[in-house]
Amino acid sequence: MSKFDRLSALMQHFQMSVQTAEPGDGNLVIFGAPPQNHPERVEFWPRGQAGRIDAGSGRPLFEAVADWGGTANPLIAALPEKLVLQTAADEPMALLLRMLVSEADDARCGSASAVNRLCEVLIIRLLRHQIERGATSPGLISGLADKRLSRALIAIHEQPGRDWRNGELAEAAGMSLSRFSDRFVIRVGETPQAYLRRWRMTLARQEIVAGRRIQSVARRLGYGSPEALSRAFRRHFGESPMVVRKAAP
Repeated sequence: MSKFDRLSALMQHFQMSVQTAEPGDGNLVIFGAPPQNHPERVEFWPRGQAGRIDAGSGRPLFEAVADWGGTANPLIAALPEKLVLQTAADEPMALLLRMLVSEADDARCGSASAVNRLCEVLIIRLLRHQIERGATSPGLISGLADKRLSRALIAIHEQPGRDWRNGELAEAAGMSLSRFSDRFVIRVGETPQAYLRRWRMTLARQEIVAGRRIQSVARRLGYGSPEALSRAFRRHFGESPMVVRKAAP
């Protein structure tokens, strides 16, 4: 595994769920071209399908509802409305789609588990493709696509409770402090410290909703006391951690 894995540092914090869907209900769709109907394209709406599938876009062979933390996941929030990947020049992707469609159609013992796992692999490959492709506007995708800035972002994702200084993050990126600070704002759209605070708040809300004690959350995320975490939480979300916890399912 690469030392600088841009996806795994995020994946450990958000649970991916995939469920097969009825025609027209999915946000992950595999298309085939008649008459053979071999899988040739996959489309993914990260934040939910934004309208009906075009009749001329090929025959849907498989549909699923896929979720990876919703908009709480900063990577999902930074993705475009729709991801599209053709398989003509990507034989491993074409093989993956054929396996997925076959498992879903055959419905043999263990097929549901196989379909879920294959969908997870499919989404990872879609995200990897998008990161490698980059983005035209500032955001997390643009930052992760930058080989140097991505090292600082990975460090933040992996160690959110560390008292990161900009100089340490610049060192992780292999850049001078001034160049790192300027480039981070240009590519990510906010300062390194602002991104660190937002990432901590994302994780804090997730853990508080899960029922973890505020004291332990504060300690793990680098806050000196539960009160310090509560103040930061209220400033960011406009409500206290206890209110969020009580409203959680």
